[in-house]
Amino acid sequence: MPEKDQVFVKCAWRLIPLIMLLYFANITDRVNVSFAALTMSKDLGFSDAVYGFGAGAFFLGYALFQIPANAILERVGARRWIFTILLGWGALSAANSLVTNANQFYAVRILLGLVEAGFFPGIVLYLTYWFTKAYRARLVALFMAALPLANIIGAPLSSTILGLNGIMGLAGWQWLFLLEGAPTMLLAFLVLRFLPDRPQSASWLNEDEKTIITTSLANDDTSEQKHFWPALRDPRVYALGVVYFGYSISFYGVGLWLPQIVRGMGFSNLATGFVIAPAYLVALIAMIAWGRSSDARGERAWHVALPALMMVASLLVASLSHSNLVIYIALSLVVVGSMALQGPFWVLPSMFLSGSAAAGGIALINTMGTAAGGFAGPYVLGLLREATGGYSAGMMALALGPILTAGIVLFLARTLVPGNSTSP
Repeated sequence: MPEKDQVFVKCAWRLIPLIMLLYFANITDRVNVSFAALTMSKDLGFSDAVYGFGAGAFFLGYALFQIPANAILERVGARRWIFTILLGWGALSAANSLVTNANQFYAVRILLGLVEAGFFPGIVLYLTYWFTKAYRARLVALFMAALPLANIIGAPLSSTILGLNGIMGLAGWQWLFLLEGAPTMLLAFLVLRFLPDRPQSASWLNEDEKTIITTSLANDDTSEQKHFWPALRDPRVYALGVVYFGYSISFYGVGLWLPQIVRGMGFSNLATGFVIAPAYLVALIAMIAWGRSSDARGERAWHVALPALMMVASLLVASLSHSNLVIYIALSLVVVGSMALQGPFWVLPSMFLSGSAAAGGIALINTMGTAAGGFAGPYVLGLLREATGGYSAGMMALALGPILTAGIVLFLARTLVPGNSTSP
């Protein structure tokens, strides 16, 4: 193995396991509301529309603070900023256990989104400090593998915790928020100990290794935008935001309703988590393999478009089928496609952004995508379910999202980033 590769592999082994653990906690605290809703909605008298709005309200807060949060990370460093974020979101996630009405539910979800806003775009930015583009698709896919893992492990765990109903006078959904929120605050202290701000401050790298990373990153920088405010006016940033919005509206629409859809097929609360887990296991394998494929071929756009088109087909099948098995398989493929495109997609911003431009641009893309799509997806599905009594219309509406993703990313590859968008 060439010396340069050895250095980047060393950095990956040091950083990615911790980042995966943090992202696992992030996703668990973000989506455990979908399992809590199996009993919380009945206990608190929430309609489908109320739950759908509350589940999506997280992303209203998430949208407000992403750009400022990445600007803060760029200024104060990742270690202290991620530490602060973890403490805040752990406390607020646990605070979901205290809600008693719809307005409190909305408020806590919005605040949780506000605090979590800086984590994911901050981590994507952080990886650009350490790794060249040739490594990023597989490494983004690897750390984001915590997302399906959170569902493989977290889905059965959440279903089991719901069974604690009545212990110490608390409902099962209250135990769920408490037991999955509190550990996040402990993880914050691991960040202080083990997450260096940049290679220059890593005690486990020698001077030659630091030089290799610095030189490799400088030679790899093909960015046209290096400054914060110009990046926020670049049309390519907005195009990528729409690409990510298309994925997000479908992924969060399906993901935050999937436990209730599966339970509606006749499964118990406990069995629901175990039924959902296999979909995320397949997604985990696909995510890592597809990210490696993207890096090996030096291709990004089709590695985003093809999974998005699979999502479209799967949502249409789910909307038209009357077979529970077919619907389950189709929705599982939506999850698989949405996970597979992540690694290749997050290489695209670094094709033309670096430094503070990457801080602002990545945050804006994630705001348009995750925040807007994450709010709209569950809310639209909830509204259409309440209006029609079923999920078919909602699934058909969600299929419009990944059509945007596939169409725009292929257009972007040919026009907005000529010569760069499909190679590292």
